[in-house]
Amino acid sequence: MKAIENSKLSLKPFDKNHVADFVKAVRESADTVGMWMSWCHAEYPEKEALSWFKACQNNIDNESAYDIGVFLIENDRLVGGISINEINRQNNIGNIGYWTRESFQHQGIASSAVELIKTFGFDTLGLTRLEIVILEDNIISRKVAEKSGAKFECIAQNRLIHNGQAMAAAVYSLVPE
Repeated sequence: MKAIENSKLSLKPFDKNHVADFVKAVRESADTVGMWMSWCHAEYPEKEALSWFKACQNNIDNESAYDIGVFLIENDRLVGGISINEINRQNNIGNIGYWTRESFQHQGIASSAVELIKTFGFDTLGLTRLEIVILEDNIISRKVAEKSGAKFECIAQNRLIHNGQAMAAAVYSLVPE
């Protein structure tokens, strides 16, 4: 997969050279990202990162999902992750997910990354609908979706499992212009 870039960010697959920075980013973000994503915790191990990177590359290779890193162009620093996953070719849709490293939050990185990945989803993958599904109370992530031009559609009951419990989620959509 070729990197997706703008003047500020590069979205590209993770590789083994990113493991240490990925682990540091995850551990640093346990108090913010970890509230919403159970995989993000203060003891996140390198072994798990390596396993995740391998799964991500396998999914890219078989075109079933694109979980990739978000890096600053200026210094190649890892500042988060973004994905198009849950791709359903029968209905030509996918799901966008994202997270931003705690020390880089509130700087427009996530919304800029969504802009890049949605263009990739529509123009390269040929999808006709992308969804962003967010736990109902995750106000910051919902603001990112809205800033990215996603349209709020509904609160779907029992839409996501969080910490073993079925939870309501806000469903947003993006369609090609």
